[in-house]
Amino acid sequence: MRKILLLLLGSMPFIFSACNNATESSTASAPSASNTEAEKNLAASRLVNKAFETGDASLIDSAVAADFVDHTDRGDMNRDSLKMMVTGLKQNFPDMKTEILKELADGDYVFTWTRYTGNSSGAMGMPKGPYDMRVVHVVKFRDGKGVEHWEFMEPREMMKMMPPPEPKK
Repeated sequence: MRKILLLLLGSMPFIFSACNNATESSTASAPSASNTEAEKNLAASRLVNKAFETGDASLIDSAVAADFVDHTDRGDMNRDSLKMMVTGLKQNFPDMKTEILKELADGDYVFTWTRYTGNSSGAMGMPKGPYDMRVVHVVKFRDGKGVEHWEFMEPREMMKMMPPPEPKK
């Protein structure tokens, strides 16, 4: 159960994360993609990030399609799972901050390299104390709403979420 909670924490909290201030992000559009479509996708990505920061799961419906699929190591998750994660993370990690290190968008995808910092209360199997992690998100869009999500994290970043080993007896 503890391992599942760790994996859940590691993959779900960072869905669609993006910077609150568009001037701090870096956006690139493919030559054939419409800048308007890319901006629409970025706006949806940022709205989901706002949902995580505020704990307001009602923002999800306007940025994420009803048939949304989050591809995780535990299997595919849906939009309702995302909403539950928004409220659960805000309760367990109220000071979580996001910083966009790089953000790229075109008419179909948003790629975001994000840094997450805050303090863990020890909930959800994560060690108690400060954390500092980096994650890459890939989100596919259709009509300005997220329809699929993949997350990539370096093994050393994942290890930061693991509790310290128990001493041998």
